[in-house]
Amino acid sequence: MKEKTDSPQSVTPSGRWVRTLEGYRAFRPNPLPPELEWTPSLVRAMSHADRVLGRLAGEGRRLPNPHLLIRPFVRREAVYSSRIEGTQATLGELLAAEAGAVVERSPDDLREVGNYVTALEYGVERLNTLPLSVRFMCELHERLMVGVRGGHATPGEFRRTQNWIGRAGCTLADASYVPPPPGELMEHLARWEKFLHDESLPPLVHAALMHYQFEAIHPFLDGNGRVGRLLITLCLQQRAVLPAPLLYLSAFFEATRRDYYDGLREVTERGDWANWLHYFLNGVARQAEDALSRSERMNQLLAGWRIELSGLGSKMPLQLLDVIAANPFLTARATEKKLGVAYNTVMRAVEQMLRRGILHQVGEAKRDRVFCARGLLDILEEPANLTPRA
Repeated sequence: MKEKTDSPQSVTPSGRWVRTLEGYRAFRPNPLPPELEWTPSLVRAMSHADRVLGRLAGEGRRLPNPHLLIRPFVRREAVYSSRIEGTQATLGELLAAEAGAVVERSPDDLREVGNYVTALEYGVERLNTLPLSVRFMCELHERLMVGVRGGHATPGEFRRTQNWIGRAGCTLADASYVPPPPGELMEHLARWEKFLHDESLPPLVHAALMHYQFEAIHPFLDGNGRVGRLLITLCLQQRAVLPAPLLYLSAFFEATRRDYYDGLREVTERGDWANWLHYFLNGVARQAEDALSRSERMNQLLAGWRIELSGLGSKMPLQLLDVIAANPFLTARATEKKLGVAYNTVMRAVEQMLRRGILHQVGEAKRDRVFCARGLLDILEEPANLTPRA
């Protein structure tokens, strides 16, 4: 790349800007980790986040069927992460479509959110055979971007041209941020990958630094934000911070979007790692408390329903409880295939649950009816709670 000599103003504590002869500035982030000042407030923020996360880990270990509750949490994360990028699909629409219901939402929106689910579930499983790495990241991107609208995503491939971030319609010359040129990507990614395997820092701090650096490098033409958010969950999973992937930050990022982008920018422009870490650790604490509240209430609701249905003399209603724990929506035909039982057997159990107010019919259809456990869906669809628990 042709470049001009840096001026002193082009150097920041987190990297340096290089102005090219073409007229735009590209940022080259310094290798991680930076020098951090462990102020008392930062230590307190990390201690609090660790403490709340430990409570969530304990709750996860007590769940009778953790894989059932993980599924709707994964889908909630997919909806919020994709919403940051402009999709409009709701959690209810995604769950209804997965249950076999006809949904009016744009197929493109549902596909993008569904791809996020696929990528996250793939990543959790892939950690059993491959540690986080550049190769791992490409595999995630391939599953995330396959078949999405636009046709320019090049799934699983690094960008070969310069990308940039800015308001709609801006050019490289007036972009708010330009990441490293494509010819330098592998150099920066090699350093980033080396940091991935550095376990000298606390896991939450490690994840916060990793996420910033990935977004600064911006290695793909599209999908960088979603991949970067996926990597947070997988980074914590790899460090065994949680027994299952129950913590997701996209709802927090979406609810505090301006603070999120301001935090990333302040690291780039002023090397303000302290502010970014405070923001990130606060998000961990808030979302861990939020996940605790949701999982506890969902478990209480399911336990109450289980007691109510256990005396009916049939196992089928109890089997349906496991189905709606994973997805509050169900259709009789899809459940018939999933459980390998007769349609009439499913419908008898559905009728018993309808009478007890556990299930409710969605819409007025007479055929191919859709049912929903609204109590569970209401808990899942609540907005992110950003207020600390008492």
